[in-house]
Amino acid sequence: MLMPSAGLRSQTERLLVKAVAGEELSREAAYHLTRLNAGEVPALMLAASRLRDRHRRRVVTYSRKIFIPLTNLCRDACSYCTFARQPRDPAAHTMTPEEVLALARAGQEAGCKEALFSLGGKPEIRYPSHRRWLREKGYRTTLEYLRDMCERVFRETDLLPHVNPGVMTAEEIASLREVSVSMGLMVENVSERLMRPGEAHHRCPDKLPKQRLATIEAAGRLRVAFTTGILIGIGETPEERVDSLFAIKELHQRYGHIQEVIIQNFRAKPDIPMRDHSEPTFLEMLRTIATARLILGGGMNLQAPPNLAPASYRLYLSAGINDWGGISPITHDFINPEAPWPQIQTLREVTGGSGFALRERLAIYPEYILQRDGFIPQALRERVQSLIDDAGLVRRENEQW
Repeated sequence: MLMPSAGLRSQTERLLVKAVAGEELSREAAYHLTRLNAGEVPALMLAASRLRDRHRRRVVTYSRKIFIPLTNLCRDACSYCTFARQPRDPAAHTMTPEEVLALARAGQEAGCKEALFSLGGKPEIRYPSHRRWLREKGYRTTLEYLRDMCERVFRETDLLPHVNPGVMTAEEIASLREVSVSMGLMVENVSERLMRPGEAHHRCPDKLPKQRLATIEAAGRLRVAFTTGILIGIGETPEERVDSLFAIKELHQRYGHIQEVIIQNFRAKPDIPMRDHSEPTFLEMLRTIATARLILGGGMNLQAPPNLAPASYRLYLSAGINDWGGISPITHDFINPEAPWPQIQTLREVTGGSGFALRERLAIYPEYILQRDGFIPQALRERVQSLIDDAGLVRRENEQW
């Protein structure tokens, strides 16, 4: 039972008690929770962590990864993005096969299991110079090139590819499915209001909510273990955060394929249009994480990036997360380059100090290895099985601290 609090409104207390008991949270109830004052947030966090604990052991996971930024060209122009570049920018770069494989081999040497391919959305649509580059290499599209690089990394190293290539058609997902153990696309937010002039997603055709949701739905039909999430602090309202989480929940209820939901906070940077935009407070992050746990249920894998709150991320455990995401021992976070990942040993100590064991997982979660058939491509099954223990986590002899 949730302990009553003198500072807790009766409506809030009733909602939290029901949520901990396993009752589904309504959209209206979730709207209420996103407006809780600072004095009520500890009770919200307690409810979220208790719901998580009812469904999961005291284990928090992470994936040891190598970050492969295949190309930083992108047809979108998100106001908060420091990753995307235009061809005339000296920092614009598309990796060659030799660069991809060299980085992948370095990751393997460092004990990584995941090759995270991150790239801008279909830059060939916008940039003729990139189309020419692809043709010279023998490809029609960036996603064809991505598929080939995934296949080569899998064939020439011991890594398992995970891809974040933006909006995709069902045919593109089906092609990439054969060479990647999982995929990802952040919903970010389902509000079309953010597409208007002056808003964060203006001039971003790939950020149209219907297209992003359609990609995630297509992945569900094709039985792809999928990572998604929301980005908070880009101009959305608390209610729009809730709407985005419910959109994710509804897709998962339909297809059962969303293996992980990320709650990520916007970070201001000097080289982006939103450089003067206020970042979400840490209280907002805690409130959103805990509300997400109550919306999505105790069985969902919930993550918040520790490198984006380096002094305080320990408290994310108290708000209901059970995963730290991908941590790289040798590559930085190309999406937030100012924010280094914590050392894995430090992460282990922080996690252990909060009463949890830290365990390494693959880019595909244990549920999709052990409990749900059809999510692992045939060609990748043997490697997946060679790396895991009976719980579907990386065998301890394969871990490197």
